[in-house]
Amino acid sequence: MNRIVPLILAVALFMEQMDSTVIATSLPAIAHDLGVGPITLKLALTAYMVSLAIFIPLSGWMADRFGAKRIFRLAILVFIFGSILCAVSNSLVAFVVSRFIQGMGGAMMTPVARLVLVRSTSRSELVSAMAMLTIPALVGPLAGPPLGGFITTYFAWHWIFLINVPVGIVGYVLSGIYLPEIHASPPAPLDVRGFLLCAVAAGGTMFGLSVISLPALPPEIGLAATVLGLLSGWLYVRHAKNHPAPLLDLRLFRDRAFRAAAVGGTLFRISVGAVPFLMPLMLQVGFGFSPFQSGLITFTGAIGAITTKFLAKRVLTFAGFRTTLIAACVAGAALTSASSLFTPETSVVLMSFVLLLAGFARSFFFTSVNALTFADISDRDVSKATSMSAVLQQMSLALGVAIAGMILEVETMLTGTQLELRDFHIAFMIISALTLIAVIPFITMAKNAGASVSGHRLKEETAAVK
Repeated sequence: MNRIVPLILAVALFMEQMDSTVIATSLPAIAHDLGVGPITLKLALTAYMVSLAIFIPLSGWMADRFGAKRIFRLAILVFIFGSILCAVSNSLVAFVVSRFIQGMGGAMMTPVARLVLVRSTSRSELVSAMAMLTIPALVGPLAGPPLGGFITTYFAWHWIFLINVPVGIVGYVLSGIYLPEIHASPPAPLDVRGFLLCAVAAGGTMFGLSVISLPALPPEIGLAATVLGLLSGWLYVRHAKNHPAPLLDLRLFRDRAFRAAAVGGTLFRISVGAVPFLMPLMLQVGFGFSPFQSGLITFTGAIGAITTKFLAKRVLTFAGFRTTLIAACVAGAALTSASSLFTPETSVVLMSFVLLLAGFARSFFFTSVNALTFADISDRDVSKATSMSAVLQQMSLALGVAIAGMILEVETMLTGTQLELRDFHIAFMIISALTLIAVIPFITMAKNAGASVSGHRLKEETAAVK
């Protein structure tokens, strides 16, 4: 396997994932400089997520039309440009617009990077390549809070965005040298109506969920946007059934492996979206830790994520996708539930160990489910699969934050008090139950599903070969 390709792609994804999380720690400092409240500035988080939701569905078509390598490099430049604009912003409007531009670059980087990887890697090497690509998606959200707190405390918040510039330039240059030219058959004309419906559906839903979970605007606005998004989504489903080349092709769900990966992965990612939101809050509000202290504890999950890349291929060859994904789901649910037992008296070493194992389980799951997504997908449908899976990922992560936020809101409404440690414990229990439900799509899979990618063979098949 050519390791330089996934490494270059992973660096770009790490930049995008890191940037999307470090800002959360620095919101108070940025808000102070811009002369607004921290709650109001969360519109910048919302703008980024909405931009992702709008432009991700377009990424697959653009990669096929103009070339995946060209679009990936263009996305890096757009992201760098947006980062510079963020660093020099001196008003709320300028900062929100800059984050939206950043999101445009991020929307193209993530799915197109996966597309380049799948098309440049043999199916037998896909698990190992996906393991390398999965690391930034797990390390970024965990490393972001402590890094953001460190930069903001000892330097200035502007550097959070400016460090993207040299990293992005290196990624742009190396991608020009080492990434292969990916040739694909010209796509059908752009489904303009489908794009508009997708933009309203995904953008409206993401905006609505963000407003509901991170109330920077009246909740009624968030509810109205969510309803509009869901209505547009229903209209898109009707449109896609009758269109010969829809922007997001629902026919992909006819493939059993893709369907299981999409449904199970979406349910599991709700937990992944909720935990980075709940854990720092519990450590700070419930335990009284500083942002930097809580960030150092949650960062241990990144170590577990990194170690997976050395084991994923061997484990999948031995156990197969079905067994590995079921085990990862059960372990993820159990470890999320264990977080509901944390108290201020709990040893920091014990909490770090639990989070380390949780990062290990999540990394195994994502390496496996990302490879399973493309296990039986034909080469001509790879770009469609990358767009669809990227949309589902973003929606499920936003849904996780929204559900976690709503659980805490309901708890405070029922008790009539401020957030207490018990409220976080209940939230972790509910999220762990949702994580366990993700097992269902994988239980229904064949035992040898995706064998061409995992290399797993049943005993009967091995005996027959002998």
